[in-house]
Amino acid sequence: MRAVVGGPHSAQEHETALGDRPAPFTVTLAGDGPCIAQARHKAAAFLVQARAEHGLLVSQRATDLTQLVVSELVTNARKYAPGPVRMTLRIIGETVEVSVWDSDPVLPVARAADAGRVGQHGLEIVMAVAQSFEARREPAGKSISVGVALLDTPGLRSAAA
Repeated sequence: MRAVVGGPHSAQEHETALGDRPAPFTVTLAGDGPCIAQARHKAAAFLVQARAEHGLLVSQRATDLTQLVVSELVTNARKYAPGPVRMTLRIIGETVEVSVWDSDPVLPVARAADAGRVGQHGLEIVMAVAQSFEARREPAGKSISVGVALLDTPGLRSAAA
């Protein structure tokens, strides 16, 4: 939904914010060593580019949550699947979609909340901050896609974003 609430933006600025999207960005990570940090850095850079070159409004919270989602998804891919990890970032509507593919066909399942459990809360965290979540089997492996709102209040276009 692309609701617009009045504000200081001109019609031209609004059109730029909605119409000019960066191309999807895909990177294949080795699945070892510093790949989690690399993925976080690339996600932040993608959102900086969306702001700087395409005029999209992206809150700092959106950048932080996107990096959190990337960390959790790439960590799980690295932990449970051998080989490379592919991450794709794209802007869809008022969200950034983070998709992570790995070679393990087993779909993740969120576990019941358990305050006594140490670790294994990543999927719970991702689902708590996500606007959308989809896990699907691929011909080889699986892909997890998560949408994170670009603004703290989706639908509002604010200069403070």
